[in-house]
Order: sequence, then C-alpha cells, then structure tokens
Amino acid sequence: MTHPTIGFIGLGLMGRAMVGCLQRAGYAVTVLGHRDRTGIEEALSRGGTEATSARDLARATDIVMLCVGTSEQVESRIFGADGVLAGTRDGQVVIDFGTSLPASTLRIGAALAEQGAIYLDAPLGRTPAHAEKGDLNIMCAGDKVAFDNIRPVLDVLGENVFHLGKLGNGHTIKLINNYFAMTTACAMSEAFALADAAGIDRGALYGVMAAGPNHSGMMDFIRNYAVDGQIDLAFSVANGSKDVGYYRQMAQDLGLHSRMSTAADATLREAIASGSGGIMVPEMVDWMARNLGRETT
Repeated sequence: MTHPTIGFIGLGLMGRAMVGCLQRAGYAVTVLGHRDRTGIEEALSRGGTEATSARDLARATDIVMLCVGTSEQVESRIFGADGVLAGTRDGQVVIDFGTSLPASTLRIGAALAEQGAIYLDAPLGRTPAHAEKGDLNIMCAGDKVAFDNIRPVLDVLGENVFHLGKLGNGHTIKLINNYFAMTTACAMSEAFALADAAGIDRGALYGVMAAGPNHSGMMDFIRNYAVDGQIDLAFSVANGSKDVGYYRQMAQDLGLHSRMSTAADATLREAIASGSGGIMVPEMVDWMARNLGRETT
C-alpha cells in the first residue's frame, strides 16, 4: 500500500485533529458519524467521505483507525451488527488509538484474526495540538510486519513512533504510564494543599521539591496551575479516573493486587462524586484545598 485509504472512527478533539493531519498529507479519509458533527463537517470540507456504518467504513478502506474513549465503545464499533468485524477482510489493518483494557484488545485481535485482519493497539501521548502537527507519541504493538507496512502512515501522525512487541503491550504500557501520572498528580495536588494549610508558599515548596529527584514533567504541570493558574494538561479527572480504573482491572486480570493505585483511584472517584469530574487534572489542586480537611465515610 503506497497510499492506503483510511477509515476513521471517533472524531472527538483528538480524532478530528488526526484526521486533519492525514488529509493535509494527502490521504483519502472516510469518517463515521459522531454525535458532535463539527469534526465530521471539517473532514467533509477537506474532501473526506462519510460512512453510514462501521461495517461500510471497513469495506471501503484499507486501514481502520479508532480513537474513542473506552473499551466498551471500541467493542461496540467492532462487534456491533454493523460493526467493523462485519465488514473487515483479509489483510486489513485495524488500529485502536485509544486507551483500552488489554484483555479487551486481545479478544478483538482474535476475532479479527479469524477474518484474516490484523489488529494493532497504538495508544497516544501528547495533545490534539500535537496531533494537528503530526507530533504525537504513538505506542504501537502487534504484528511487526503489519506495523512496518503502515509505518509511513503512523509517521505522518507521530513524532515518536514505537513498536512495543506483541498485541496488548501498547495498552499495558499506556495504562502503567497513566496510573503513575495520575498518582503523581494527586500526590502533588495534596502537597500544595497541605502547604497552604501550613502557611507555606507554594513556590517555595516547589523550589525545594524540584531541586531533588522528585522533579518531573507531571510535577511541573501541577505547579504551573498551582502557582501561575496555567493549565498545560488538558486531561479531565473523569478520564484520569477511567485510566486508573482500567489499570486496576488490568492488574486483576493478571491475578495481581495493586496497592499503590488505591489512593489515586479513591481520590479521583471522590472528586467525580462531588461533581468535579469535568475539571482538568491540574485543577485537583483546588479540589484538594477545599477537601483536605474532610474525610468521606
């Protein structure tokens, strides 16, 4: 495939930016309807085509890409009566760019393999702004020959494109990464809130912590909001909670018990229960400042 046709499912902020990047690079893209028509209309205005079902989208394209929020949403697009599985064919490549449960990924991969199709998991790092410029981090896993064949397409979308081994490894690594990130974000948010209660300047606390081995990019994201009111991480508490929950489910699926994710999971769930699921993760500093003196029962 020198210039394969692309079918794209999931035109939220990230998906629509990726579609725009592909179209500007000269790829013919077919998109599937979305409850928010904004991304669809943008794709159509650039010469894209709209499919009426995931089945028809798969039939019309060489590579099917999904960028949706949950494993349940991926499975509904794959296994539904008019899903990708009903329209896929031998040699077709299907890619999940979302953050999904590895167990679900393996089930989908096995089902597609029965049709001769190849499933790759390729979760993303960075933001829609990076996607527009083709500067994503792409953590791809699955069949190496298929990966090599579609590598030119992934290079359009990503600045850093990794092949991480067998199917499911990409989602596994992404969930480990996000568990660690959300745990760090919650811990740093509480540290600033406790400093407030003790009468310690936030900048002074950060200066000491950042001078040692605690320093990290996530610490800086939280600091930039806590000190300057600047949100550099546009990732909601609801999304963070979903990913930590998936991490815990992944551990259970492996017969393991995760201790360290317990606090982040409970904290993010508590924030959602209090009506703060829509705030961005750096804004957990404010939530912590309001709630550090309380204990749920």
